[in-house]
Amino acid sequence: MRSNESEATKQASLRRLSAELYSGTLLATGADGNVNFNDTKRLSNFRPSVLVGRMKSNLRLLPVIIALSSSFFVVASAPAASVGKQRIGLQLYSLRNQFAKDVPGTLDEVKSWGIKNVELAGTYGLTTEQFKEQLDQRGLTAVSAHYSFDQYRSNLDVIIRDAKILGLKYAGCAWIPHEGDFDEKTCRDAIEVFNHAGETLAKQGITFFSHTHGYEFQPYKDGTLFDLLMAETKPKYVSFEMDIFWVVHAGQDPVKLLEKYGQRWQLLHLKGMKESTPTGLLTGHSDVTNDAPVGEGKIPFPPLLRAAKKAGAKWYIIEDESPTSEQQIPQSLKYLETLKF
Repeated sequence: MRSNESEATKQASLRRLSAELYSGTLLATGADGNVNFNDTKRLSNFRPSVLVGRMKSNLRLLPVIIALSSSFFVVASAPAASVGKQRIGLQLYSLRNQFAKDVPGTLDEVKSWGIKNVELAGTYGLTTEQFKEQLDQRGLTAVSAHYSFDQYRSNLDVIIRDAKILGLKYAGCAWIPHEGDFDEKTCRDAIEVFNHAGETLAKQGITFFSHTHGYEFQPYKDGTLFDLLMAETKPKYVSFEMDIFWVVHAGQDPVKLLEKYGQRWQLLHLKGMKESTPTGLLTGHSDVTNDAPVGEGKIPFPPLLRAAKKAGAKWYIIEDESPTSEQQIPQSLKYLETLKF
């Protein structure tokens, strides 16, 4: 750098060097000082003496360069993200057969796995108050619960009452009743019910969500009926819970859907899928033995969880409907607690 160059030129040079540091690339320059974008060197081969040598005629910039270099390496060495335990939950329906025989004993088992947060789908013969008492005795928090479509259409008062007793943050619908293939009329009826339910629940401090089940991806115009459901429900009042298994079962890409609809995804249902499971089906039905522990089978979880984090998903809820859920749930927990993505 020439000693008589202008201050503006010095500043431009500094900006370029800063960009090189943060992009992880050193750009080669010719004798005329111009950058050659076809000749780059990765910072893995970077030597501070090279950069200082390029700036030796203006040592006033050296402290700034050192600061930029230090901040780059701090960022580069930051630990990878993981799913925080405080954001992991369990859908208790995973243990429906066990709950049918012994509610207190099954909740003891849930607690023994280190789980703190749960999602409900019924109270297994107990009143809402009794079930809440059982949860409290074990330090378990009900974050969300599923209720039937008919309850959202005609019995919202009961949902609100239950949600307040349980202290729910979210209340959702897991299935839209339909005969044969899911169609536009059924979808539009659901949109009307969901918008009304969402607005009513929001006044009580509860967020409504719709849970994906695969059948919603019937073709519609240039997209699917799921796109219509997203487009016509009000973002202020209607959120969504992505069930990873059912999205993949329908032949869809969960990462692309997370990227497309961002913060509409407030919750995720996490479950693995056996390699032998057929996909590309729009039935919303699959043999429960196709469920696998999270991290096993044909669903790659690291890119999916990265996309979920970027989208702003708040809760990661394990659901395992298989007959061996008691063995598989601890495996899923271990995978999530150790996974870096």
